[in-house]
Amino acid sequence: MASKIEDLQAEVRTGTGKGAARQARRAGFVPGIVYGDNKEPVAINMNYNTLLKRLKQGRFLSTLFNLKVEGQPDVHVVCRGVQRDVVKDLPTHVDFMRLHDDSRINLFIHVTFTNHDAAPGLKRGGTLTVVRPEVELEVLASDIPNEIVVDLTGKTFGDVIHINDVTLPNGAKPTIERNFVIANITAPSGLVAEE
Repeated sequence: MASKIEDLQAEVRTGTGKGAARQARRAGFVPGIVYGDNKEPVAINMNYNTLLKRLKQGRFLSTLFNLKVEGQPDVHVVCRGVQRDVVKDLPTHVDFMRLHDDSRINLFIHVTFTNHDAAPGLKRGGTLTVVRPEVELEVLASDIPNEIVVDLTGKTFGDVIHINDVTLPNGAKPTIERNFVIANITAPSGLVAEE
């Protein structure tokens, strides 16, 4: 589970529209907006290098942040979108949504597979085929999991791992009602040919 909420620094952007956004980019900032929670949207600027570094760490869209804006109370936010330059693939705008700790939100959570050595199918040369490296879950904003852990102990050829086979974190539930596949273990092609 996410134990400590990471801080993000920003400052209020004066002016809105294309002109103000271009001016912010020239000054080394990425323009953004904070909305939601029945409050007025706030135009912000984030330091370009800080944002780029955090984006490269991964899982930016599924992390709860504590947004610190000078002159305003800290708010918990989750990123809802990062617009990027089509040529350079660098951030040009960022959207954040305010959350209460008791808010429920849909996020894509990373799936981690453990105990590869304890899976007979993998030890005999089988392949773990990951169908969904991330699963969309409805989670509580105060308790966003870092990952979903799938235990491969005892899994052999032909075994299919569904979402209902996985122990989800407390308060989390899949956004899709059906019992969808996360991964499966396939036999090596040589073994299939022999049979």
